Amino acid sequence: MARVAVVLRAGEVVALPTETVYGLAANALDVRAVARIYEIKGRPSHNPIIVHVAGLELAQRCVAGWPEAAERLARAFWPGPLTLVLPRSSQIPDIVTAGGPTVGVRWPSHPFIQAVIRECGFPLAAPSANPSNQISPTNAAHVNRALGGKIRLIVDGGQSQVGIESTVLDLTTNPARVLRPGIIHSESLRAALVGCEWRMADGGLAEDTGPLRSPGQLLKHYSPKAGLKILSWRDAADLEAQITKLKFPAGKVQVIAHTVIPSAGGFGRVSVIPHDAEAFARAIYAELHECDSAGAEWIIVEALPDTNEWDAVADRLKRAATVRVANF
Repeated sequence: MARVAVVLRAGEVVALPTETVYGLAANALDVRAVARIYEIKGRPSHNPIIVHVAGLELAQRCVAGWPEAAERLARAFWPGPLTLVLPRSSQIPDIVTAGGPTVGVRWPSHPFIQAVIRECGFPLAAPSANPSNQISPTNAAHVNRALGGKIRLIVDGGQSQVGIESTVLDLTTNPARVLRPGIIHSESLRAALVGCEWRMADGGLAEDTGPLRSPGQLLKHYSPKAGLKILSWRDAADLEAQITKLKFPAGKVQVIAHTVIPSAGGFGRVSVIPHDAEAFARAIYAELHECDSAGAEWIIVEALPDTNEWDAVADRLKRAATVRVANF
């Protein structure tokens, strides 16, 4: 921890574990350090970065106001995978917010990044530790393969326990709107706001106009090197017929299933993730990394249930599939 703090104080960038995915962290108050994050990731300048804190006091220093809704949500879900978007304070540089008037703030639950933030005494800008638009890393090996030659330190904190990025909730409007779905669902957020003057929008993701208020809103995001397509199938024969019709080379197709499990005979590889939204979220990025490492040309993912608890994973897979499928 002390070594990481020295590097961060010097304005350098390190990869740190969080409970969601691994983050590429720098001093959020240091413009040059944050600029290095954008450079290393190849991140578009209009895509803002979430600021990570350890404690309510530091969170409140990052924002211009702290409404009752923020207090309730922070008490209910922090530390944890929830980002709150609020008007930014004068301390937060333009580069962090992509020039916008708001900032996303999160108190992560992983003990190591909490300890680092407390040791440093400043908030950390920390997007996912991967090249822009590619699959987020959920362990240190993923970071090393993607960015190992570009950063000084990677801290191995084990496998990320949530596995997908945080829920992002915009509190600059009333009703509050979800900008990016995550493992904390709208129903849970709404319950935390009962009796508060703030309320939750009835459904759907907020449509941003002007500067983006949150990462994870680009059309192409979370994408493996292989093409990705989401399909439903009745049985293995039905899946094979669909792949043949699509003219995908069967030996270069890897299948990720959760309910209707085909045999591996006709495909490069078949992996199974439990039919449970949280377990699926925890495992999906690692499976996509494995498919890329195995040389897959196409990844076929079994379609997910159309229920609220699956919204976050469905969002990630939709963005991962959009561009490649459209260009096929």
